Amino acid sequence: MAEKTPIGSPVAEVLAELDDPKTRAVNERHGDEHGVNLGKLRALAKRLKTQQELACRLWETGDTAARLLTTLICRPKAFSHDELDAMVRDARTPKVHDWLVNYVVKKNPHAEELRRAWLADPDPVVANAGWALTTERVAKKPEDLDLVGLLDVVEAEMKDAPDRLQWAMNHCLAQIGIEHTEHRARAIDIGERLQVLKDYPTSPGCTSPFAPVWIAEMVSRQSDRT
Repeated sequence: MAEKTPIGSPVAEVLAELDDPKTRAVNERHGDEHGVNLGKLRALAKRLKTQQELACRLWETGDTAARLLTTLICRPKAFSHDELDAMVRDARTPKVHDWLVNYVVKKNPHAEELRRAWLADPDPVVANAGWALTTERVAKKPEDLDLVGLLDVVEAEMKDAPDRLQWAMNHCLAQIGIEHTEHRARAIDIGERLQVLKDYPTSPGCTSPFAPVWIAEMVSRQSDRT
């Protein structure tokens, strides 16, 4: 359990600035447990600039808004392999988990080692991070990735995976279909057969996360640009 922060400390001052009861009430109705406007949080991060020690102390509070701020003011390359592994395992709030993976882990030199370790982790939240990092590699650096093997795992496990892990696997499936023409037909076929996220509510103007639709839409956009 995190120790109480002394009144008057830099951490206490930041926490006081982060919390707004009215914003918290609005956020809670949308499933977010923090009481900070994200625009104000980013403005605060810009004002504080990079402060690794403060970032680590904010993370230790366990507060959602404080942890979001951590990801914006830390030095991503300063964390060790074991520190990031522990942080991902402790980041149970979806937005904190997503920001940690995208803003910190992806920029860390241990990212690839962690990706491989997390991909098959029995904790679905940790595995989610492994799949998110894998999707990044599918799009930007697919060399040495076993795309056929990834499709095999998606085909066998995505249908019954917990929601957040299922979402990450589905994103990887779609990304393979979008980026790699030689695997596109199989990716679409897997999506059609598993029907994962087919009925997910999608706002007008947004692309459905259902992999066959997602793939078709993004490939069409790529064709329009060429």
